[in-house]
Amino acid sequence: MLPFKWLVSAIMVGFHDGLSAIGLPAADGWTWTLSIIGLVLVIRAALIPVFLKQVNAQRRMRLLQPDLKKLQEEYKGKTDPLSRQAMAQEQMALYRKHGTNPFSACLPVLIQTPFFLALYQVLSGISTAAGRGEGIGAMSHAQALQFDQSSVFGAPLSASMLHGGGDPAAVPVLAIMMILAMTAAQFITQKMIMARNISDDTMADPIMRQQKVILYILPLVFGVGGIVFPIGVLIYWTVSNLWTLAQYALVLDREAGQGRVT
Repeated sequence: MLPFKWLVSAIMVGFHDGLSAIGLPAADGWTWTLSIIGLVLVIRAALIPVFLKQVNAQRRMRLLQPDLKKLQEEYKGKTDPLSRQAMAQEQMALYRKHGTNPFSACLPVLIQTPFFLALYQVLSGISTAAGRGEGIGAMSHAQALQFDQSSVFGAPLSASMLHGGGDPAAVPVLAIMMILAMTAAQFITQKMIMARNISDDTMADPIMRQQKVILYILPLVFGVGGIVFPIGVLIYWTVSNLWTLAQYALVLDREAGQGRVT
């Protein structure tokens, strides 16, 4: 994770230095918060080509659904192991033919995971590094100390619900608000993806049901994990989920506009 930790912290430091240069207080929590938001913008902008590939893969998923329905009808009532294996093989052949797979919706989350874990390690280790007189990643000791002492609404950016600091009430209140916001944004996004790409007929397919479970369980995982995430990490994931929601809203609006034109 060392290269990711260095890259994540370097992007944050770059935004922080730029914001400080235009007059924002270097030690202010909002300056560091904007640096975290800047990190989100950089990573998500870099993932736009992946998002576009994901949208295309999901469009191809919709196109194969008539063939998938025919395949389900062909094997309807056949529950023996050989039939199930043959059906699974033909399904995979259909996915390859159409150049898609049922788990394409999870790709941006998986690609972001190393950056997310790196940010978690950086922010979780800032207090220790500052106490030892050390920097962390691309952050100098002075910047690590600065970040460790910064807060928004009385909640330190490096604090979490399990490891608080600052105003005792501020950390849980702010953390809960962001956990609710990020899980709600992710849940709504998953609902939009499922409604756009998967019909009721193809939802009977075991692979599709497995995808639905994965898509719905992700918000729960991040919601529970939010208890241990520092405030700075919650800011990152909340903004990132809102970005994803906005992207899909734009896609649906564009498709609706094309439908009205045609």
